[in-house]
Amino acid sequence: MDGVSPSSERQGPTPHAPAPAAGAGAPAADAGARVVPDDVLDAFARHLSAERNRSEHTVRAYLGDVSAMAEALAAAGVGGLGDITLGDLRSWLGEQAAAGAAPSTIARRSAAVRTFLRWARRTGRISSDPALRLGAPRKGRTLPGVLKPGEADQLMDLAAVAADDADPVHVRNRAILELLYASGMRVGELTGLDVDDVDLPGRVARVLGKGAKERTVPFGAPAAEALTAWLDQGRPQLATAESGPALFLGRRGKRVDQRQVRTVVHDLLAHLPDAADLGPHGLRHSAATHLLEGGAGLRTVQELLGHTSLATTQIYTHVSVDRLRAAYRQAHPRA
Repeated sequence: MDGVSPSSERQGPTPHAPAPAAGAGAPAADAGARVVPDDVLDAFARHLSAERNRSEHTVRAYLGDVSAMAEALAAAGVGGLGDITLGDLRSWLGEQAAAGAAPSTIARRSAAVRTFLRWARRTGRISSDPALRLGAPRKGRTLPGVLKPGEADQLMDLAAVAADDADPVHVRNRAILELLYASGMRVGELTGLDVDDVDLPGRVARVLGKGAKERTVPFGAPAAEALTAWLDQGRPQLATAESGPALFLGRRGKRVDQRQVRTVVHDLLAHLPDAADLGPHGLRHSAATHLLEGGAGLRTVQELLGHTSLATTQIYTHVSVDRLRAAYRQAHPRA
């Protein structure tokens, strides 16, 4: 595989002429703009948003990676977008690896630059794509942390006890935890829910996932009970003219944000000393793992989680196998 080790070798018939020196105090971004002009970066952002339907977070990350690449290559003497070579890109990634960047970070930056240069070639901004043979380190597939089923029950019990004081935020927190664990939805999907997205009698919620893809997820009786208490008792106390249709509200009546939800999960898990310190995504991982351990099919879990690829869902089978192996080692006399 093509590596990302530093290389001074340049691909092309002639080396680049040295870049003209920037004026004293000139910001680094000016140098990067020589390689990737601002209007090209803006057009790439529109492509990611409008044509690729990427989230704001993804667009921001890709633009940051491309800008970092442009600044580094400008400092190395690359004169413009059409002058970038495979050797330049390998050197850029290699320098980051030598500086201690994680393989996952390098892989993400490599993917961003490959996407950018493929788009630049297709739109006629460059005559050939120098990233066609650009490799990146394989990202290690880290098994996600999960709660044990008993720990998940304890967490929900803690949230229910806290909600007994009738504080609307505590009532909301219980509904949030129950729905996250019951449905396996992402925290961004949960905070984006409106009241009309939840069908309490049918025990399903309509979720807008990645790529603006809509799916319907089921939830159980405990989550339905918690949501009913929130809608009947908690939400009316917090709702204001600014609340709009948002399902979950903050203390000031505005739609709850992802940071608030993460705080809720971390704070309640802190009361379970033996449980892993997980965020909302850990509840998603736990839901998927417990479903598979309970006999649900991989395709069913894929649909529930909204994964485009079955390979993404298969990581949860690895978690289950690891648990089985650990239990076997502990219990079998000849393990």
